[in-house]
Formats: sequence, C-alpha cells, structure tokens
Amino acid sequence: MSVSDLDPVPAVALLARPGAARERLREALAHADVQIVLEDDPMTLEPQALHDARPQFVVIALEAAIEDALERLEPALSAPGLTLVFDEAELAARRDGWEAQRWGRHLAAKLHGHQQVLPPGAEDEPALQLEPGLPSTPPVPKETALQTHLEQARSWADDVPADGLYSPPAHLHEPVALEQALAALQPVLPETAAPVQAAPEPPSVPAAAPSVFTDHTAWSLVDEASDAPAVASAATSTESAEPAFDTGHLSLVDLDAAAPAGSRSGALLVLAGIGGPDALRRLLAALPSGLAVPVLVHMRLDGGRYGNLVKQMARVSPLPVQLAEAGQRATAGEVHVLADDIGVHAAADGLYFQSEAQGISIAALSAEHSALVLLSGADLAHVGPALDLAAAGAWVAGQVGEGCYDPAAATAVVAAGMVAGEPQELAQVIAARWGLDDDGDAA
Repeated sequence: MSVSDLDPVPAVALLARPGAARERLREALAHADVQIVLEDDPMTLEPQALHDARPQFVVIALEAAIEDALERLEPALSAPGLTLVFDEAELAARRDGWEAQRWGRHLAAKLHGHQQVLPPGAEDEPALQLEPGLPSTPPVPKETALQTHLEQARSWADDVPADGLYSPPAHLHEPVALEQALAALQPVLPETAAPVQAAPEPPSVPAAAPSVFTDHTAWSLVDEASDAPAVASAATSTESAEPAFDTGHLSLVDLDAAAPAGSRSGALLVLAGIGGPDALRRLLAALPSGLAVPVLVHMRLDGGRYGNLVKQMARVSPLPVQLAEAGQRATAGEVHVLADDIGVHAAADGLYFQSEAQGISIAALSAEHSALVLLSGADLAHVGPALDLAAAGAWVAGQVGEGCYDPAAATAVVAAGMVAGEPQELAQVIAARWGLDDDGDAA
C-alpha cells in the first residue's frame, strides 16, 4: 500500500548529489507541506529502492554528472502515475532569499495541484467578467407605494411660502398639466374668419371608351409548329458550339512540388537555456499531435548530453522527438533537438541539418513560413536576428511569467512588440496556426 493511500499529503522523492542544490531543494520541500519518502544520491541509488519508496513525485536536481545515473534509473522513473520535476542544480544552488521563496511557492503549487503562488496575505483582485447583452432594467416603482407621499405633498402645498416678486395675472390660472400650460400660451383666433376660396377644379378629361370586341369569329390560335424548326436549329447550333471536355489527359497535381520553396523550409525554432528544461517541457506537452512544420529545439547544456534531453522530452511530447544529425532532413510534425554544432540550410525540398561550428542560424529560416519562440535562458545574441526575422514576416514570441528565471532575451523581444505568454499559452497559438487534425488537414 502506497503512502498516498494512507495520507493525502503528496509523497515526494528527492534525487540530488550532496551539496548546496540538495539543501535548497530540501528546504523548499519542507515548506511545501509534503512527505519526503526518499532522499538519496542518484549516483548510488538503485532502481528497486526508488520503486519500493512508492513516491508520487520525484524532484531531480539536473547536472551533467548524473546523466548516466538517470539512464540507469529509467525503468523506475518511467513508472505510470509518477510525475517528474526537474530543476537545474546550478540554478538551485544560487537561489536564495525572495527568489527561493517564490520558487518554493511554485513548487508547492505543482505538487499539490493548485494555482496559489502568491505569498501569504496576498489576494487576487477580482476580475471583472463582462457578459453580453443589455443591462437589466431597474424595477419600476409601484404607484401604490408613492401614493402616500403624493397625498402628503398635496396637503402641504398650501403652506409652502410663495415668491412675493411674482404675482400671476388674475385671468390666468396655474396649469395643472403641461398640455394646459402650452394651450394657455397659444394666441386666441377670432371666431369669424374669411372663407377660403376653393381652388378651381381642372377641366375634366373625357374617359376613353372601352374597346368592344364584337366579332370573335375571326379569332384563331397561334401556329406554334411554324416556329419549331427555328428553335430546334438554334438549340442544335448552341449544343455544337459547346467545347468537349476531354478527361483522357487529367492528372493529379503534386502538392509538395507545387508549394513554394519557402513553405517547405519553414520551421518552429525554440531557443532556451537556464530554466529552460521545465519551460520546454511545458511547451512541448501542450502542442498537438500534428504540426505542419518541424520543431527545432536548441538549448545549451553543460556537457552536451543532448541524448538525455531527447529522452526527457519524449516522455511528455505528443510529437516524436529525436536528435538532429548532419545530412538529415527536418520532418514536419517531429521535434529535432539540435546540438551546439548543428545548423540548418534551406534546400528546394525543405530544411536539412548540417555541421556548423556556430550552431543554428536564425537567418537560414524562411521568415514567411517560420516561427521563433524564446524561452527562459535564451541567448541575448539571438534577439537581433529574431527581430529581423519578425520584420520579414515571421511569428516571434517570448516567455513571460513566474517560471521564466532568465527572462533577458524573452523580455527583449516582448518589449519590441512580439507575442508574450506562458509556454502553454504559446503552444495554443502555435496549434491554432500550424496544427493539423487527424486527417492531416489544417486545424
């Protein structure tokens, strides 16, 4: 029987090497109201020991030294119902003060499954929810409710002091209604007035006498048979003028060949760095199972263990994830993880990967058919080329929110007017623009 069956408090296993990162994560879990069922070094931990602890969540401090250990623990980490939470060991070791408290609140929200990430005592301002339609009509007061007040006002009217500067004429009376007041202001017309001469009537025009058909013995039916040959000849000439539709030379159009070269060299490029694994995981997990463009991912890693990054992202991504190799073609609807020495070049039939010491070049993408997303930790050197690509017609977005730990590059493109949002929100926009349904058609 698991711990979760006995206690609703989440059961968490902490895997980290001894050091500052492990201490910071232990402090965050201590304030998150969870039960730590296992804390160990992944270098020495056996898969069976992790399985026997039966945790619901596993918090892992990522660093290059434990990549081989994670591969060895792969059977236990892939257990159904187990949620993995990754944090970079270098970033966790530097985190302290207000930044550590903020990250701890987000970790607690993730472990408990709620969205309460504000500090104690803070409350969200209620958002105004606009509703369609006209505002409700205020209730009309009932006459019975006002009758008492009207009678009281009428009884007190004679006691109200009058204005001594004004005295109405004796022949006028105070009007009771507006209609009477307006009638009192109208001039009085004399009783007798000169008769108005009627205008002379126009001379009458004699009506035309109706036609009278007296002799109907000479009537006859129209001979339609005499006009039939002319109509038939006209129809025959019209039919002969219509061109014949030859179906013997029909052929299917090669849609891929007919598409412009730019559309086949388009792609979705995702750039990340420090704090990027979690943001990248959230972005890929929210993508649809079909995209009209390939997804290229470049995130600098200490030690360059991109094979392990492929395995981690393949667990959450609905799209196939693979490591890009030189000479390979980028396939639409698949995620390609790019190493530091892999770039791309556009060909007539799409994008191909190539060995390039400088890595990925944003300028190699087709601006009209490409998208670029800058997540947490993206290099500031990519901001200029990203804005140039946007000016040429590309869709560029930057990550915002509490989970963006290194927002320098993402904030720069957002400040320039590009799209901003959480990774899940950006994935929804991407799905609406480039998503495909089950039949392979645009969503």
